[in-house]
Amino acid sequence: MANNKAFRRDRIKHRVRKVVSGSSERPRMSVFRSNRDIYVQLIDDATGHTLVSASSTVASIREQQGTKIEKSAMVGKFIAEKAIAAGINTVVFDRNGYLYHGRVKSLADAAREGGLIF
Repeated sequence: MANNKAFRRDRIKHRVRKVVSGSSERPRMSVFRSNRDIYVQLIDDATGHTLVSASSTVASIREQQGTKIEKSAMVGKFIAEKAIAAGINTVVFDRNGYLYHGRVKSLADAAREGGLIF
């Protein structure tokens, strides 16, 4: 079953990545979700560089108590603060093959509340 899930996610990921691409003005906001943590990067696909990144492994987030969904919301607010400080206001959201609910949705909603437009 794990192979079927991974294959399904890869298929969705490649289908989305054919269309979604980031630039320096509007980078791609890529989300990776592991069983314990969540990671997010703002990527300029033209140059292949990561402009801003954040994760739930950052000390200020890791030390706080809460569920994984609450920590995802903290990561969303944190990435929005870092992006706005770097001069990035608009992004293209790449859910990376994950369904848009739970931790991924929590992160996206918190990033929108933090001031990012996507």
